[in-house]
Amino acid sequence: MEEGNEALPPPLPQADVPEDADQPPPIPMNQDEDQAAAAAAAAEPMEDESAEGDASAAAEPMDDEAAGGGAAEPMEDDAPTSSPTPSAPSATAAVDDSTVARKRRRRKKQFLDMVPTEGVRVLRASSSSAAAAAHLAGIPRRRGRPPTNSSLRLARELDSEALIALAAGFPADTLSEDEVAAAVLPRIGGADQANYLVVRNHILALWRSNPLAHVPSNAALASIRAEHAPLVAAAHSFLSDHAYINFGLAPSIVSLPPRPPPSLPAPSVLIVGAGFAGLAAARHLMSLGFKVAIVEGRHRPGGRVFTKTMRSSAADHPDMVAAADLGGSVLTGINGNPLGVIARQLGFPLHKVRDKCPLYLPDGRPVDSDMDSRVEASFNQLLDKVCQLRQVVADSVPHGVDMSLGMALEAFRAAHGVAAEPQERMLLDWHLANLEYANAAPLADLSMAFWDQDDPYEMGGDHCFIPGGNSQFVRALADGVPIFYGQNVRRIQYGCDGVMVYTDKQTFRGDMVLCTVPLGVLKKGDIDFVPELPTQKREAIRRLGFGLLNKVVMLFPFDFWDGRVDTFGHLTEDSGQRGEFFLFYSYSSVSGGPLLVALVAGESAINFEKRSPMENVEKVLDTLRKIFSPKGIEVPNPLQAICTRWGTDRFTYGSYSYVAIGSSGDDYDILAENVGDRVFFAGEATNRRYPATMHGALLSGYREAANIVRAARKRAKSVQSSEKIHVNNEVKVIVRDDNIDLDDLFHIPDVAFGGFSVLHDPSTSEPDSTSLLRVGIGARKLGSGSLFLYGLIMRKNVAELAAMEDDEERLSTLYRDFGTKLVGLDGLGDAGESLISRIKAASRK
Repeated sequence: MEEGNEALPPPLPQADVPEDADQPPPIPMNQDEDQAAAAAAAAEPMEDESAEGDASAAAEPMDDEAAGGGAAEPMEDDAPTSSPTPSAPSATAAVDDSTVARKRRRRKKQFLDMVPTEGVRVLRASSSSAAAAAHLAGIPRRRGRPPTNSSLRLARELDSEALIALAAGFPADTLSEDEVAAAVLPRIGGADQANYLVVRNHILALWRSNPLAHVPSNAALASIRAEHAPLVAAAHSFLSDHAYINFGLAPSIVSLPPRPPPSLPAPSVLIVGAGFAGLAAARHLMSLGFKVAIVEGRHRPGGRVFTKTMRSSAADHPDMVAAADLGGSVLTGINGNPLGVIARQLGFPLHKVRDKCPLYLPDGRPVDSDMDSRVEASFNQLLDKVCQLRQVVADSVPHGVDMSLGMALEAFRAAHGVAAEPQERMLLDWHLANLEYANAAPLADLSMAFWDQDDPYEMGGDHCFIPGGNSQFVRALADGVPIFYGQNVRRIQYGCDGVMVYTDKQTFRGDMVLCTVPLGVLKKGDIDFVPELPTQKREAIRRLGFGLLNKVVMLFPFDFWDGRVDTFGHLTEDSGQRGEFFLFYSYSSVSGGPLLVALVAGESAINFEKRSPMENVEKVLDTLRKIFSPKGIEVPNPLQAICTRWGTDRFTYGSYSYVAIGSSGDDYDILAENVGDRVFFAGEATNRRYPATMHGALLSGYREAANIVRAARKRAKSVQSSEKIHVNNEVKVIVRDDNIDLDDLFHIPDVAFGGFSVLHDPSTSEPDSTSLLRVGIGARKLGSGSLFLYGLIMRKNVAELAAMEDDEERLSTLYRDFGTKLVGLDGLGDAGESLISRIKAASRK
């Protein structure tokens, strides 16, 4: 299935144009500079709220479930946790060489109860970290004397390593949630935790200093006393399992032998979707000894990350070729970004997206610089007002209330008379379109309360292009991974004994399944889950938004635009069409040819797919001619043009996620939860910290690989306890599987009466939910059949049974009125197995 529709207008004769300005070559990341930049970015204090907006320059949204498996429109890449989709840089009005470019960033707002990753430092003087580091390294403390040069150097190194850990997404002075869940320490707090943090940060810094080389478990012991070897082992194991170190595609990493699996035979994992999330999880699980297979509906990997090679068919330009990213295209923030690490490992150069972004009025004139600055300041003040409003609402309304971000902004705009003049209103509309681009949604659909919930985690550093396109990442990640293409998944069935994935061609069986399809596919309901997903997860899927961004990609016979800029913008008189071709990306310096990309955001992105590709291309050309014709520059017809249609793509149904009205960051976490340690979920829409980004998708794949490892180890421990018993002079082996044998749980049932006992579904308290009923039959005799029979009953019917006088009446009511049949434990079917899994999972917490 094609990701874009081509439109090929007849080429016009080439016009005389000024020579292209020199393009700076792509800059490969220097290891030392990268590390220093990461530390500097992490240490940079947060902007004052009255300062100019803070998002990164024109970061292109990635469309992934890019993690997951479908092709969807571009998704931006940004911070190392739940990345906000940074908006495109706003433009400086002047276009001449004397103009000083200003960064035009999306305004970032933070919740008062959140701690941003930027601006946080581990304080040398007041914290115990410096003392801990000295202790770990065996350096004696000197009381009453000023620190020596060596101790100062050690303290600086400690701070630097802490900043690197911050850039990688770790909290400054405590364990992360994943570290707590993984029980890296027997007890939280105290000296052991302080020492562990120093060790963990040191190992991370070792890896980040040179990700081309594998960091062995004993590497940190070179600078840490041997008595702390257990902390080194715990930190190294956690960082390796969660792919914070020793991940990627460096030859030294790829050549490492797989680690021993958690059980024999090795657990098998089916992964639905070969996007960034699926590929990252597959490679990591394979390195941990798992058997893995990816089931992908398309005939290519990558999902919403897709690079199209565009070629000229014109006789007078036969050799014109360019690589165009139709989906995710920009690495939004390079500091701490795992894709930046992989780019270094593969030797990919990085091209910084330059901040200069001129804006043009509908008639082609550049926007007045004074008005530009004034409207941009007003735009930021409107966002400030919205933040103040939501804080007042949060303080005064017990359960909170939500409304549309667009409605709130318009109310404040009208109340304060902002952008009353026509040109000012057009410029404000451009900023609003930029905000819609960042979120892949009209402002009317965004939650005022939580639309920017991921801002505190945004990655710092430059926004970058990968020359040649991001499919280079995809090809490298997919190399050597077993992928079954053209397999459109229809059903995922799961139970206590494993999972089944049904496609329209065949059936796959495994121990666990990782679903990485885009949120749009989950919302559409194209995949049936048997049994049905828990109510809480289905509600999160419903509440979260999945938006749309589209592109028109055009290969021209020559570069007629200003080659000194990577972006330029266009204003429109109609507010309803503010997102139509409002921003252009120049890919001439990274694609191999004169390539220009026009973005379509907000409501315009939806209307865009209702028109033919030819009509859309003509509208883009009309816009470009209005900009450049007054300058005497002729705009030729493109040699080739492609229009994306991510909204109607059956493998995505959109571009990337956003926080809709009534939703919140919690819904990302709910979507990420596994079901019964059998069905796992990854993709950008499961990453609360870095949603809507390529690196967010990749990180979610690594996260779920670690969760799958943990579940497999837990299952291996529960299944491995077996005992021998004598029955009729024969020795039999009984394997106790905590997922099937419920004796222990029924010792303390939720409800008990007569010979009946009941365990409720722990995931819900709804009256119509299903409960597990156990009925005692006779006395227990080994080898002579089952002591208990089981059945499924609605929760609201349990009280009615309990009110009856004897078991005979209860049994009669079960069969006659409730239609419940009592069977052996193995006869409960898929619904029963799923319920048992949920009950067992809750009992472990």
